[in-house]
Amino acid sequence: MKRLFGSTGGLKASQIRRLENLYRRRIPTEFVVTFEIAREISKLSHEIRRQIGLLVNRLGKIACVIVGNYQGIVIPDISEYRAAPGRLKGLRCIHTHLKNEPLTKDDLTDLVLLRLDIIAAITITTDGRPNQVHVGHILPKSQKGKQCRILAPLNPGQLDIGCLELIKAVETELAHAGHLYKAGSGKERAILISVTTAPRSIAMDSLAELKELALSSGIDVAATVLQQRRRVDSRFLIGLGKLQDITILILKNGATLIIFDQELNPSQMRSISDKIDIKIIDRTQLILDIFAQRAQTREGKLQVELAQLKYLLPRLIAKSTAMSRLTGGIGGRGPGETKLEIHRRRVRDRITRLGKDVLLIKKQRKQQKARRQKKGLPVISIIGYTNAGKSTLLNTLTKSDVRVEDRLFATLDPSSRRLKFPKDVEVIITDTVGFIKDLPRELMVAFRATFEELESADLLLHIIDISNAHFKERIESVEKILGDLNLNNIPLVRVLNKQDLVDREIINRHIKQFEGIAISANNESTLMPLLEKMQALVSA
Repeated sequence: MKRLFGSTGGLKASQIRRLENLYRRRIPTEFVVTFEIAREISKLSHEIRRQIGLLVNRLGKIACVIVGNYQGIVIPDISEYRAAPGRLKGLRCIHTHLKNEPLTKDDLTDLVLLRLDIIAAITITTDGRPNQVHVGHILPKSQKGKQCRILAPLNPGQLDIGCLELIKAVETELAHAGHLYKAGSGKERAILISVTTAPRSIAMDSLAELKELALSSGIDVAATVLQQRRRVDSRFLIGLGKLQDITILILKNGATLIIFDQELNPSQMRSISDKIDIKIIDRTQLILDIFAQRAQTREGKLQVELAQLKYLLPRLIAKSTAMSRLTGGIGGRGPGETKLEIHRRRVRDRITRLGKDVLLIKKQRKQQKARRQKKGLPVISIIGYTNAGKSTLLNTLTKSDVRVEDRLFATLDPSSRRLKFPKDVEVIITDTVGFIKDLPRELMVAFRATFEELESADLLLHIIDISNAHFKERIESVEKILGDLNLNNIPLVRVLNKQDLVDREIINRHIKQFEGIAISANNESTLMPLLEKMQALVSA
């Protein structure tokens, strides 16, 4: 961090030297600020008609002097001061007020969103002396909707308030207010947020799926927040008041990450990350992160990286930690413009190389398809919503051991096996990556080579988990994606899976309504009607 922050234009050399001399001063830990330092910055502020601020660490060392304007100061990037989960930043901000006013709404917003230890404002008399010092700190428990406590104004001779003990007491209360984060767990701990104009039931269903995605990615979910609005804020998506509430929630729960259920555009990502000092990702990035974890083959890894970089490029911004989960720090807070441009150029070059590699994969797939067509083997592709039971069905049909887990996107890389029907008809059956509602466009583009595998299918098996309360909406999501991929012309069989978990009368109603075949994918004895239907369709 620069020692002197803000414009010094128009200041005399002697005034600049006086500002620079402040770095060598220390403030005893029991004081908000010493009378001598309060007198010095009040006098300087009165002379130059600008606000002056100090950032002070817990050892009492002045880390940064800020020169503002008449109305306020701009706190610089303080991301190098890493706050542990559930803790405050370890910095207090002391600044002058030229208008003889107490702590403002902007002061309190900075206090909460930046997780400062303390915010203090020194009012100045007409002859440039310190008048009163107004002090505020975060409230561990919100009281009547307030997140901050403002102390009674202090006179310049009453600045010994046991400052360090006060800060530690606040942190202790924060720890007791919620669950302590176990730093040794090695997991991210997230607050899930949805900001929507949709009905509450739809929003809650989407949040529930976001929670499944987070758990599937190995993230601990600390809390969920839903804000329904008539109109979504185009700049911040979420209201600033709610963002303050979330900051307190982050502190209480030791959260290290915020995940938005809605996709954030680059401008929103920057605006939010400028206001709140925590990693921020959205639903799309979370899905990309899961894919990055699960990709095993070279093809899968290439496609995931391509999708990530295409999503990252417009979001490479100077003040954002939002990408650090996916990029190992690219786009972190505060790089210089030159460094930022280097990152952008490297990302663009990498996208070009990956695009060429993916085209090569596409060419290889066409060759594989041509060989299969030469052998005359029909191809059956298993599709469906993620975690519907596709891999389980492939394993049961072909007696193979494709990885099966009860979590979203357990299968990423396609698997193909041979299947022989009772009447000695042989086919290739393929398990594909699961679909999900609002499948990120970047994944649709990057996995085009994989999805094109479906174009050569003679039959699609749409596996549907009828035990899921939202299976009808999931049917619509999957078949909408099929339409987007122009695969509506391929014969499709709806396979109603997990019949053992649903009442028989309800199953019969679903079979009639969706013209499907009911099975239990892990029970071979239930598959004969499906095998007969498959054989009839591929032999026709």
